Amino acid sequence: MTVIETVPADSEDTRGSSLPRYLALKAGGSLISLALVVVLGFFMFRIMPGDPAINMTRGRQVSPGEVERLRKEMGLDQPLLVQFWRFVRDLFTGDLGTSYVYRRPVTELIGDYVGPTLLLTGTAALISVALGLWLGQKAAWRRGSWFDKIHTGVALVFWSVPTFWLGLLLLLIFGGGLGWFPTGGMSTAASTDTGVAHVLDVAHHLVLPVTTMVAVIYAQYLMVMRASVLEEMSADYLTTARAKGLREDLVRTRHAVPNALLPTVTLIFLTLGLLIAGTVTVETVFSWPGLGYLTYKGLSAPDFPLVQGTFVVFSAAVIIMNFIADLLYRVLDPRLKAS
Repeated sequence: MTVIETVPADSEDTRGSSLPRYLALKAGGSLISLALVVVLGFFMFRIMPGDPAINMTRGRQVSPGEVERLRKEMGLDQPLLVQFWRFVRDLFTGDLGTSYVYRRPVTELIGDYVGPTLLLTGTAALISVALGLWLGQKAAWRRGSWFDKIHTGVALVFWSVPTFWLGLLLLLIFGGGLGWFPTGGMSTAASTDTGVAHVLDVAHHLVLPVTTMVAVIYAQYLMVMRASVLEEMSADYLTTARAKGLREDLVRTRHAVPNALLPTVTLIFLTLGLLIAGTVTVETVFSWPGLGYLTYKGLSAPDFPLVQGTFVVFSAAVIIMNFIADLLYRVLDPRLKAS
C-alpha cells in the first residue's frame, strides 16, 4: 500500500514564504500611507489663510505688479495641479523646494535643524522609557499598594495634561519665577563656551523641554508595562520559579519582566515617531531651534515649501517607526513567526 503524506498548511516552507509576503504587505501599506501624506500635505497647507506673496512684503506698501512678480517667483501663479505635479516630481529627486522666508533649500534647513530635534526627542525618549518601564513593573508587582496608587495616579494626571500648558507652567515657575533655568533657546546668547562648558550650557537649556516631554510620555510605558506584568503574574512558570526557591526580585526581573516587555518594545517604536512629530508644541514654547520650531515659523508666513517639507519628514518618521514596530512584533512574538 502506498502511503501519501500530506504536508500541513503551517509547514516550514509555508512559514518561510509567509515572511516575504508579510514584509511586502507592510511595506506596501507604508508606501500608500506616505503617498497619502504627500497629497494631504500639499493641499492642506494651500487652504491656510494668507497670501505668502503679500506676507513677504512685511507690511510695506507695494504695487499689485510687485505682488504678482513675487507670486510668479514663488510659482504661485501656476494652476494648483501644476504646482502639485512639480512638488511630486521634485520630491523624487530629494528636492523639497526653496523656502520663501529663508531663501534656502528646504532640505538644507531640515539638515541644520534636525540635530536639536533629535537631541531633544532622543533624551526625552530614553528617560521616558527607563522611567516608565521601571515604575510600571514595580507598580504591578506591588499592586494595590500606596506605591502603585501614587505612581499610577500621577502618571495618569500628567498623561491627560496638554503639553503646551505644562510647558508654559514649567517655564513660568522655574524659568521666569525662580530663574533656575533659561526661558528659551538651546544655548546662552553670545556665549563663547566650548567643550564641557558648552555641553553643560546646552544641558541646562534642555532640562525644561525634556521634563515637559517626559512628564507627558512616560505614563504610556508605565501603564502598558504594568498591565503586561499583571497579566504574567498568574502564569504557571512564575509558580514554578518560586517553587525552585528563587527570591521575588529574581522572579520578577528574570522571568516576569522579560516576558512582559513584548507589547512595550513595540510601543516604544510606535511612540518614537509620534514623539518626533509632536515636538512642534514643545519647541515653540521653549524656542528650541529644531524642526518643530522651524515648522512653527513656516506656518506663520505661510511658507508652503517649508511646512510641506517638515510635514513630510515628520510623517515619514511616524510611518517608518510603525513599520519597524510591526516587524519587531513579528520577530519577538513566536505566535506570529509561524503565521
